[in-house]
Amino acid sequence: MEKQRVVYFDNASTTPMSNEVYREMIDAYGSVYGNPSSIYKAGRDAGELLAKARERVAKAIGAKPSEIFFTSGGSESNNWAIKGIAKANRDKGNHIITSAIEHPSVLESCRALEREGFKVTYIPVDEMGVIKYSEIVKAIGPDTVLISIMTANNEVGTIQPIRAIAELAKANEVAFHTDAVGAIGAIDINVKEIGIDSLSISGHKIYGPKGVGVLYVREGLKIQKLIDGGHQENDMRAGTENVPAIVGLGKAIEEVTENIEENNKHLRSIRKYFLKQVSTLIHNISLNGHPTQRLQGNASISFEAAEGEAVTVMLDREGICVSTGSACATGLNAPSHVLMAMGKEVEDAISTIRFTFSKYTTKEDIDYMAERLRKIVKKVRSISAIRIYKNKVEL
Repeated sequence: MEKQRVVYFDNASTTPMSNEVYREMIDAYGSVYGNPSSIYKAGRDAGELLAKARERVAKAIGAKPSEIFFTSGGSESNNWAIKGIAKANRDKGNHIITSAIEHPSVLESCRALEREGFKVTYIPVDEMGVIKYSEIVKAIGPDTVLISIMTANNEVGTIQPIRAIAELAKANEVAFHTDAVGAIGAIDINVKEIGIDSLSISGHKIYGPKGVGVLYVREGLKIQKLIDGGHQENDMRAGTENVPAIVGLGKAIEEVTENIEENNKHLRSIRKYFLKQVSTLIHNISLNGHPTQRLQGNASISFEAAEGEAVTVMLDREGICVSTGSACATGLNAPSHVLMAMGKEVEDAISTIRFTFSKYTTKEDIDYMAERLRKIVKKVRSISAIRIYKNKVEL
């Protein structure tokens, strides 16, 4: 029986690991087995690999190696940044500013702090998913201790004005954190030039391994630990480091940041080709997010009167992988909080598919998907309760 072709368009959920990353991790698994906290040679060898990875990450974002702390992933980094900065600065105030379209790990961290007595302002966005900067200006007060705004939205790809927000935060002596999980390797980020105090990274979004991430913490920033125990990570994050995964993250971030221009050129071409194919074959669609101020590898499309979950399931049967939004929110019986914050109608939000591309995506992949997508959308629309209700959408 012939094996079904698999075509992957969900790179915002996770990316395939690059061969170069895989090779470095295998070497680390095979030859460097010591605990990096140990003082004998096997431990020192592991410690040297950690140091090299730390230097790679620091170089990639314009930081010092001493400001780089390894975590289990983006969610832990976001939790640590928000809870750690807020609690460490509670003597100054108890007010946090974030946006309505953040990743669940940011929003749930803020809600957890609200249960502890902190006040949180959730800044709205416009119809293109851009943070309303003027609302941040209004929200800042003498008790504000933290602003956390993502660099680029993981669902619709809109890039936020983080440089302006960082400048505003600094002028008001407020710490600024950004969730850069979806942006690292897609746009150039220098934490010193922009004025970022804290930044989150995840390995598996940049062709690296899962289960490893980074929190950048500016030297001098007050932040509490999230995990207590041993004295790893300069006594800031307890737990024996996952050396092979950290090695992989270091290699991955080096690769993606050194090849941003080349990768974006490819992604821009792929996305343009994708949009041309889909818009030619399928009527009544709309693109979500900012038309230009956006990640090149993201295309969030609403297919009017075609429920996204049904389309996703049927594409999967054809070996095509897409998503209806953030993987961390999948399974919730609710429309995307990002699309709703952008002012979408419920029926449009639940009829949205997110296509995200990688450096490995080809035009042949697009061709394979496009005609199957046309047939599936037509079929879903033919039985759609939304279409029956509206009584107007073309098949």
